Amino acid sequence: MKKRVLTVVIPCYNEEKTIAEIVERVEKADSLGLKKEIIVVDDESKDKSRKILKEMEAKKGIVVVYKEKNEGKGSALKTGFLRSKGDVVLVQDADLEYDPSEYPVLLEPILADKADVVYGSRFQSGKPHRVVYYWHALMNKMLTMMSNIFTNIDLTDMETCYKVFRGDLIRKIAPKLESERFGFEPEITARLSKVDGIRFYEVGISYYGRTYKEGKKITWRDGCKAIYEIFYYNVLAK
Repeated sequence: MKKRVLTVVIPCYNEEKTIAEIVERVEKADSLGLKKEIIVVDDESKDKSRKILKEMEAKKGIVVVYKEKNEGKGSALKTGFLRSKGDVVLVQDADLEYDPSEYPVLLEPILADKADVVYGSRFQSGKPHRVVYYWHALMNKMLTMMSNIFTNIDLTDMETCYKVFRGDLIRKIAPKLESERFGFEPEITARLSKVDGIRFYEVGISYYGRTYKEGKKITWRDGCKAIYEIFYYNVLAK
């Protein structure tokens, strides 16, 4: 019997301080018996990330895609999805804000055939949650509410990194993805919501948010742009 595979897609841009550790954590994470395929997509990093990845690629056998042009998280994820082979595909940021030790709770609904998509919610959990930016959290909740109005899906954290998909489902949707930056979150949610009979689940996760000084990249400009993207991908996009 062929062993089922979990593909973990890690977009990376200037994460020299964390990329080696996050790959190691992903390797050690409990995948509930699924064999792991780790795909790192380097979005033309300008720091030492590429040097570190080339060393890890040779030693660990992970798949690394080196993009020749910086295009953004959404573009990197699209590349990773199209390269994936897993029965289940999981998004993992290259920083240390999200903990791979929580893979079991994310994977269980899909492996039990209860869900086609699972989102890990930072706002539906009694687990550790680093307190950082009030306005950032408020914007996340507002964007989630706006997304819910259009999709009619009752999510609490549309902007979360932790999104898990049936592999065949995300590879079918990936060619249509347009957003190159952080608009990936509202776009993928909108496109998934239009799939007939799709089963969404949400599970609580911990969150160890970074400050901008520590390397956080998303800004208020991305939040403002997301308002338009929610409307566009739910109403206008094909």
